[in-house]
Amino acid sequence: MLKKETGIERRHLKMKIISEIKKMARKLKKRIIFPEDDDERVRSAVLIIAKQQIAIPILIGESKSIERNLLRDAERLKISKKVISRIKIIDYKSIDYKGLAEHLYEMRKEKGLSTEEAMKLLSDKMYLATMLLKNDDADGIISGAAHPTEHTLRPAFQIIKTKPGISLASGCFLIVHKKGNFIFADCAVNPNPNSEQLADIAISAAEFASQLGIKPKVALLSFSTMGSAKNDMVDKVRNAAAIASQKRPDLVIEGEMQLDAAVVPEVAKRKAPNSRIMGSANVLIFPDLNSGNIGYKLVERFGGASAIGPVIVGLAKPVNDLSRGCSTQDIVDLAAITAIQAGGKK
Repeated sequence: MLKKETGIERRHLKMKIISEIKKMARKLKKRIIFPEDDDERVRSAVLIIAKQQIAIPILIGESKSIERNLLRDAERLKISKKVISRIKIIDYKSIDYKGLAEHLYEMRKEKGLSTEEAMKLLSDKMYLATMLLKNDDADGIISGAAHPTEHTLRPAFQIIKTKPGISLASGCFLIVHKKGNFIFADCAVNPNPNSEQLADIAISAAEFASQLGIKPKVALLSFSTMGSAKNDMVDKVRNAAAIASQKRPDLVIEGEMQLDAAVVPEVAKRKAPNSRIMGSANVLIFPDLNSGNIGYKLVERFGGASAIGPVIVGLAKPVNDLSRGCSTQDIVDLAAITAIQAGGKK
């Protein structure tokens, strides 16, 4: 019975924050491309997103075929056919491939890309979607339901690139727990960031927290708290905290710090009496991908938390990757988050 009640509470907390995120997203009316319209889960999600007006979904392809599929799916989901009018369909025939290829060539010619190769890349819907995003024909992209992560992120890294002053993209999880909402990073992308990269991960995670309405208090985690141990791994985290604080003095960023000193006020008083966070950190930055991946899965499996993500942060425009095992609801939820990334609270 206890496990059942815990599961109910867990779902309630997740639904509550997702509901708030959707409310924020509806006000923004952001345009999000879904390049995988041949996946039934994606089409179902697109119809739900349009029905709930979370964003303006965009599908690319042969318009009559897409409309036919959407009509069939709308009937299956018992969604009014009128909802389809809220979905933007970009027909292959209406696309200026030559112009996009020229633009892509100019961006990548120093990497050895030819105009012919650029045109060939645009036959891949992900590259095509990324170029449309680059040209402001959309505000975000969600892909990965039917393709590996590399297929989604490689075009984004090549074309969209990172925000000014940020050296790399990284992966965040929104952790929903009865003790509050947290951001964990990097749990998905960078195996072993150096101090400068770790600093940028911290800044990107803090910005993401702000977009979700969470006032960030950032702790860079280690097995040491404020010099209690001496080691190269500790130095990396301590230096990262200093770099991040120098780059963004407006943010509360501290480290190196053990987890208990970061999130337990009583422990913080003993281990870090001069901390501004004082045990109330809500953005936790892990020193490497090993610890980040293990950390979020521990709180999810043993700590009764829900982990939403990964959400890619640090890019100049949002491009998010789905798990190939994702559900329709996962896609809907990620659409709301992507919309906020594209123009939410800063």
